[in-house]
Amino acid sequence: MFTKMKITLMAMMATILANPVLAEEAMGFDAKVNAAFAKVTGPFVGFIFAPLPFEVGGVSFPWIVMWLVVAATVFTFYFGFVQFRFFKHAIHLVRGDYSDPNDAGEVSHFQALATALSGTVGLGNIAGVAVAVGIGGPGATFWMILAGLMGMASKFTECTLGVKYRNEYPDGTVSGGPMYYITKGFNELNLPGGKILAVLFAVFCILGALGGGNMFQANQAHAQISGIVGEYPGWITGLVFAGVVFAVIVGGIKSIANVTEKIVPLMGILYVGAALIILLVNYDKIGWAFGQIFAGAFTGLGVAGGFVGALIQGLKRAAFSNEAGVGSAAIAHSAVKTKEPITEGFVSLLEPLIDTVVVCTMTALVITISQQLIVDPVTGNYALNEAGDAIATVGGVGGVALTSAAFGASISWFPYILAIAVVLFAFSTMISWSYYGLKAWTFLFGESAKSELTFKVIFCVFIVIGAAASLTPVIDFSDAAIFAMAVVNILALYFLMKLVKKELISYADRLESGEIKKFVE
Repeated sequence: MFTKMKITLMAMMATILANPVLAEEAMGFDAKVNAAFAKVTGPFVGFIFAPLPFEVGGVSFPWIVMWLVVAATVFTFYFGFVQFRFFKHAIHLVRGDYSDPNDAGEVSHFQALATALSGTVGLGNIAGVAVAVGIGGPGATFWMILAGLMGMASKFTECTLGVKYRNEYPDGTVSGGPMYYITKGFNELNLPGGKILAVLFAVFCILGALGGGNMFQANQAHAQISGIVGEYPGWITGLVFAGVVFAVIVGGIKSIANVTEKIVPLMGILYVGAALIILLVNYDKIGWAFGQIFAGAFTGLGVAGGFVGALIQGLKRAAFSNEAGVGSAAIAHSAVKTKEPITEGFVSLLEPLIDTVVVCTMTALVITISQQLIVDPVTGNYALNEAGDAIATVGGVGGVALTSAAFGASISWFPYILAIAVVLFAFSTMISWSYYGLKAWTFLFGESAKSELTFKVIFCVFIVIGAAASLTPVIDFSDAAIFAMAVVNILALYFLMKLVKKELISYADRLESGEIKKFVE
């Protein structure tokens, strides 16, 4: 049945492409969807990214970026640089050295990490980095790396709480995440307002799932595919993705985890491997590229806004890419099999490292090296050199198209490989975010088969809408919805972090004394 559906959708696409009248009408539908979407989401986006009442270095600084950076810094110092002290232990946990299969939960440490990574290692690593480097120059990469390292502490805090306060049901399923730890944690500390904050987070999580979790992914996937096969209506790509995604998510977290544990390593090897090939081919430029990154981080190298512009773009893109402090990953990690909540906090430390420090840096290096970024003397912004496939980062293409061109400058056939990677990234992100949104939905409307099916259908409908809308309103809405989750989540984490500190001290003492032993020697 599923195969027949795919054949039917492909036949529909071929018919439309062959008929100019139908194609024009379909493109008109895309334009209408785009205009309506931009009008509805404008006020919400404007509020989330409103600048602080003062400028930094002549550049406005979005208050939400400061909110995330300060939180990551606070957690890093409060937990004594936990991301570095327990890094090795996190590796052992992912390998299953301390895993007891009889513990409550639905998935292994590795599966939980893979599911969360599939939600974070997505098109933000491809398109988002291109946006950051295009606007903020290579220096934005430095701030992305720093934000990734600091964000590891934010991820540790929220994922520990996610397991500690999850709901465990008689049938073996679990539900967890900020909605639950805000409610239960605030009650435990006799703090008011927990239920209100939990409901707010759930609402923003649903919006984030529908926006960044699938609309942005479908949008950029369509951009890459149409760049290879030629222009065609975005809603067709959306329909194909919606059908495939629904086939996976209908099976729940175990079905999602079974897919992500296979697809995440595959897409990582595919993308990072291609990046390494390009870096090896251009090995003589690697030193120059890092020089541009470090110099641009503090001077801006002529970028509009100087180093502050690079800093803002780097921090903003890192936050959207690794989602540290957003609270989304805590939902996936809550499903892990463990009796020690802190262990999943350690495992989650690896996410920002893999997502931002490794994958995002690879993308930024390839763009910088392959395109030989230079400063436009008129605008003061970075433009691309005329050598090879010249593309302007300002006033020209951006997003995934820029990354594709950067890779294609060294490997002519790479856009085809990137198209495959984009589809994998988009697909994996969609199925993970469907689970995040689903848990927020059932928190609000109850745990039932009917409630779950309703959200899954709505989620797939928004995939079609995302593929049909243009880049600007989609990426703005995606950022705004996800960052809105962080507003509520981080506020709650400030109140609850002392509970995590107790868990950390207790576990560290028992680990050092030998009370906690490896389950697999």
